[in-house]
Amino acid sequence: MSKRVLLVEDEPNIIEAIRFILSRDGWAVDTHVDGASAVDKVLAGPPDVLVLDVMLPGKSGFDILKELRAEPATVDLPVLMLTAKGQGRDRELAERYGVTCFMTKPFANAEVLDTVNALKAGALGQV
Repeated sequence: MSKRVLLVEDEPNIIEAIRFILSRDGWAVDTHVDGASAVDKVLAGPPDVLVLDVMLPGKSGFDILKELRAEPATVDLPVLMLTAKGQGRDRELAERYGVTCFMTKPFANAEVLDTVNALKAGALGQV
């Protein structure tokens, strides 16, 4: 069974860390760095799991999530939102827009891996 994740993140160090831990577990990891074109990238071939940063150039992760939830093809796509902004209002906004899971940076590698695997398996509900 293939496991494909799309990571929408603009920090090179975070991209490499997540790519390393997920690919080591058998995930095919695609990356995208631009918020403005992220929705088109997802819709062109929805992954099994989307890992989405909040602060991106061109468009915020919140806006991307809101647009994806309005599309029939991605209304149920498992989305892990990563952010350095861990304030309660950020989590509330992510929940309002339909995030599946919310995680703050810095994160533990094992936590990201376990969460992505659980999202693929359907073992995690909404936040």
